[in-house]
Amino acid sequence: MKPQTLMLRPLLVLGLSAALIACAGPGPRPDSQLQIAESSIQQAEASDARKFNPVLLNQAQNRVADAKEMMDREAYGQAKRLLEKAAVDAQLAAARSETEKAQRAVAEINRSIRELEAQLESNQP
Repeated sequence: MKPQTLMLRPLLVLGLSAALIACAGPGPRPDSQLQIAESSIQQAEASDARKFNPVLLNQAQNRVADAKEMMDREAYGQAKRLLEKAAVDAQLAAARSETEKAQRAVAEINRSIRELEAQLESNQP
């Protein structure tokens, strides 16, 4: 083997080891994901998710609480995944709440239309 190859091997091993150690670390805190999840929960609450979809909203809140505990233990990767799931749950709860409110509004409009049609029919000679 060439002497250059023999010298590069230890450097390559050291470089790969350093890269693996860096990847194995806790990584960055998922503070932005925490803000997104909490903001999504607030929006869901503003959309009356507590009334229309409380189970999904509670699930999102529980995931945020669990993620905060993981962040305290520096399990940032797991916390990040939980926070992403929490944000999706909260957004889904908000969307379902808005859908339910829209469906109720459409049903009310349709009821009013039927009442007006009935009044028109009764007033015709």
